[in-house]
Amino acid sequence: MLQLGLSVPRCPGGAAAACPMAEPGTGEEPGTGPEALGSSPVTIVVTSEADTWDIDTSPGRGCGPFVDWAQMPEAQGPARIPRDVLGRPPKELKRLAREGCWAGSHAGRARLYPRLIQRVSCRLVTPDALVYRDVAGRLFGQRSVSSHPLPEFLEGCPVPTYCLSPRGVTALRKILICVGALFPDITHSPLLPALAALLLHYSEDEARCFESLSRLIASNAPHAAYIDQSFLAHQASCMTFGDLASKHCPAAHKLIAGAADNVLEVYSEWLSWLFPGLPLAYAVRVLDVFLLEGQKVLYRIGLALLKQFRLSAAPAGPQGSDVKAELQAFVRNIAQHVSVDKLLERAFGIRLFSRKEIWLLHMANRKALVERGITVVQRRPSFHLAVDMQKFSSSTVTAQEMRLVWSWLPERFSLFPPLLLFSTSQDGCSLQRFYTCCEGYEPTVLLIKTTEGEVCGAFLSSDWAERKKSGATSGFFGTGECFVFTVRPEAERYEWVLIQRPELAKAVPRSRQRSPSPAPESLLGSSRDSSSPQHLAVPSAQGRGRLSPFLATRHFLLPSKTASMFMSGSRDSIVIGGGGGQALSLDASLLRGHTERCETFDNPPLCRENFQVQLLEVWGFQSA
Repeated sequence: MLQLGLSVPRCPGGAAAACPMAEPGTGEEPGTGPEALGSSPVTIVVTSEADTWDIDTSPGRGCGPFVDWAQMPEAQGPARIPRDVLGRPPKELKRLAREGCWAGSHAGRARLYPRLIQRVSCRLVTPDALVYRDVAGRLFGQRSVSSHPLPEFLEGCPVPTYCLSPRGVTALRKILICVGALFPDITHSPLLPALAALLLHYSEDEARCFESLSRLIASNAPHAAYIDQSFLAHQASCMTFGDLASKHCPAAHKLIAGAADNVLEVYSEWLSWLFPGLPLAYAVRVLDVFLLEGQKVLYRIGLALLKQFRLSAAPAGPQGSDVKAELQAFVRNIAQHVSVDKLLERAFGIRLFSRKEIWLLHMANRKALVERGITVVQRRPSFHLAVDMQKFSSSTVTAQEMRLVWSWLPERFSLFPPLLLFSTSQDGCSLQRFYTCCEGYEPTVLLIKTTEGEVCGAFLSSDWAERKKSGATSGFFGTGECFVFTVRPEAERYEWVLIQRPELAKAVPRSRQRSPSPAPESLLGSSRDSSSPQHLAVPSAQGRGRLSPFLATRHFLLPSKTASMFMSGSRDSIVIGGGGGQALSLDASLLRGHTERCETFDNPPLCRENFQVQLLEVWGFQSA
């Protein structure tokens, strides 16, 4: 039996009709049942998850002493909250939240939010309402709230107030100050103030609001963080969003890469598109699902906004020079473009990686930031993270073209400046010399300029030394982060077919991942260490790192072995992409090549099918 302390909501202005009192259940005395309402805290005894609750489904105001009701948007009534909503299976509960089951009742949200947050797994010692009252009493007993500065972790972070009344704004400030006092390890958290403000709209008691926020801060659920609490974690999330945007919103990503000098800087503001960018009616619908599903929901909504931005943009792209400002303006006026129901429908129609896989990618990005000198205690970087391509010099592509290619790379590698490893103009036209210069580096970028002036290439995830593991045979190796591309005459990227069409394969069950069949490994030559978390490293001169484990071929039930032929090398040639053809192949002289459609990347010929090489370059990544 679980016992919860709860301050039960009162109605604004004491309107009894807005908060009807539930009838006592069988065997209950009046005023003691789970639905008894009053002005003082009561104890709710939860006997089981299957208990039913008389959630107020009226579209009325419900509770909200901190809200300016003249500004508050009307609820999307009527609500459709089942009586046994808290007893539903998690999957069913998520479906109800996604469909806006409690969007029709402010009072319904006020009753549900604390109960949902109580289910969040968090650290054993987490400050609660009683701790808040004690700390707030000591902090604000003798001094006014305005005399206390906001915590340093909010420096540079927007603090939205949405529809809070002056009393609500004061309560929000008190909550944030107490968070700073009780969670001294937080150094940067742009999401936290918006989350506190939204929860306060549906709270009767600021102490209970603090307790809910505290549980989200202290969440220890595996691979399901709610709130980033350092610049390092926040920036890793921004890079992870950039990786997801590059894969799931290629048209929007290309548009932004063409309009912005610094793509990472644009994506570094993705969270502000949601909070405080979205109108309250949209933001609170996101919050409904966020409380159940965590940060993965925010990635989904951000990607859906990016897709909608591309659909709503003029054919020529952004009209001004500031794409960041245009994105913010678009989000503020999102109601003119798409309804909240349609936005959520599109967001959940995006087939993302699993929560664990996204977490692994986040950790890889985090490790790359540490390599660049970002620390956990650092509030903001003292330098720009993006690579300055103005200093870039190549005989194959321009700085602007290389900036576009760099925007296609996984974010953790795009942090590092390009390093020329091999060039036929400097090192000669020799495949053996190519191997000598490139071995020990991963990943690499291959650029080819033909005698016809066409430019194409490939991003190659693995060290060319991997070819030696195949022995006398020319086995394929690499991971699903490999891709091929064209730069001239048109810029286009062709990713692994399973990223383009994920329905072609299914994830391998966890039990099978532990003991993968040797046959696919030997046939594909995939990097056997790539699924091990300790190999999530940024590139280095020694090249001991590995790329995203969730794109290793062993994690997928492939339709055929030809769907994962990424890269191969022998004494006589190198091949990139296979199955029904080869995306790129070069002979031992590195002067003659061939390109055609292949099953691995589902690409058209990248240039004239049989071409002569004018210049070939291989670029690595310069470590910090």
